[in-house]
Amino acid sequence: MLMLTPTAVEAVRDITSGEGAPQDAGLRISTRDDAESFQLAVADSPSQDDEVLTAEGARIFMDRKSAEFFDDKILDAGLDAKGNATFVVGPQAANS
Repeated sequence: MLMLTPTAVEAVRDITSGEGAPQDAGLRISTRDDAESFQLAVADSPSQDDEVLTAEGARIFMDRKSAEFFDDKILDAGLDAKGNATFVVGPQAANS
């Protein structure tokens, strides 16, 4: 399952908890037409078939294809020069 760094948890919470955001809002990761690119969007709630990941108050919703791709990945976040969150995906460390 997708893992989130503490920085990613904070970024997702910040993005999805803006003024007027529903309590159950989350960051939705999805694909379109089985493309090999992913879209990120704030969603009020998960779609019917989404996998829901909750980590320390951060909620991620993923469609089936996204959940399969991100199953063995880790999501990290940082800030760009303008102070906006940027996300980086990498492999999870193998257990020794």
